[in-house]
Amino acid sequence: MDFQSSIIQESNRMENLEKQLICPICLEIFSKPVVILPCQHNLCRKCANDVFQAANPYWTSRGTNISGGRFRCPSCRHEVVLDRHGVYGLQRNLLVENIIDIYKQESSSPRPLKKVDQPMCLEHEDEKINIYCVTCQVPTCSMCKVFGAHKNCEVSPLENVYQHQKTELSDGIATLVAGNDRVQAIMNQLEDTCRTIEENSQRQKQSLSEHFDMLYAILEERKGEMLLKISQEQEEKMSYVRSLIQQYKEQLDGSSKLVETAIHSMEEPTVATFLMNAKQLLKDMTEASKQTHIQRTEPGFENMDHFTLNIEHIEAMLRTMDFGTEHDEEYDEEEQEEEEEEGGEEPSEDQTTGQD
Repeated sequence: MDFQSSIIQESNRMENLEKQLICPICLEIFSKPVVILPCQHNLCRKCANDVFQAANPYWTSRGTNISGGRFRCPSCRHEVVLDRHGVYGLQRNLLVENIIDIYKQESSSPRPLKKVDQPMCLEHEDEKINIYCVTCQVPTCSMCKVFGAHKNCEVSPLENVYQHQKTELSDGIATLVAGNDRVQAIMNQLEDTCRTIEENSQRQKQSLSEHFDMLYAILEERKGEMLLKISQEQEEKMSYVRSLIQQYKEQLDGSSKLVETAIHSMEEPTVATFLMNAKQLLKDMTEASKQTHIQRTEPGFENMDHFTLNIEHIEAMLRTMDFGTEHDEEYDEEEQEEEEEEGGEEPSEDQTTGQD
């Protein structure tokens, strides 16, 4: 009786597990690959594809130009929306596939029909454990119920308790499988979130780099314009100073020649010849002395300090530059408009009259 009961219990356990592995489309055990729907129900991918093809007759293959499609879950009627990959874009449920492999291995492995050793009661060594004490929640023997520690307890046949607990265990397995499906779905969602975060971060990094590249270009352009202004004024001033140098050089050359001529005239031994040349020399020396007042550069002419650039406020702004929100931008625009309005107010006619 006990040997037959153990075989029956084992068969019931496998049947209960098999019920959890039945595809609602083909009514057979799931055939791999097994896909999990957004509603957490599972289908054979082939069956899911059949349902999808029936609901979307114009979607023929993954190479089609038609983008996506939809169908309803056969278990809960939840609408499943698919992208251009069709059912091949659904996530595989590797946990269910592993359970199917274990189930098939257990079902196909030969089980020799051998008699199971019946445990004996520790208090009554010759008595087999054949009843279950419901009060104490332990298996025991008939002698313990009649004469022993469980004589005042409620008992039940082992088969009844065994079947009940096996059913609870099977339900627990189904609950765990469903819970694992939900956990796997959450994991898939979190992985999608990670990918989205990575994509958004990459996009923002690229945008930030483009903004800084634009700032670099503006600074380089402005730098070239300002350097050109300095170079232009440098050339103008240096050209002016060089022209003054040339004038002084010409004056110096003429004066040197006049001095040389005067010295040569002083050595003239003939008085008449000396007097004939002296008058013109004196006139030329007088005119040369009058031409010594050539224009000079003003004090500070060489100074270029007016090209000094004050970038303290810009440097402070760059150092405090940070990511702003749309609200901050709106606030800055409003503040700028207020400043423009205050700066653009013209004095009234009464105020102008009073100033006059």
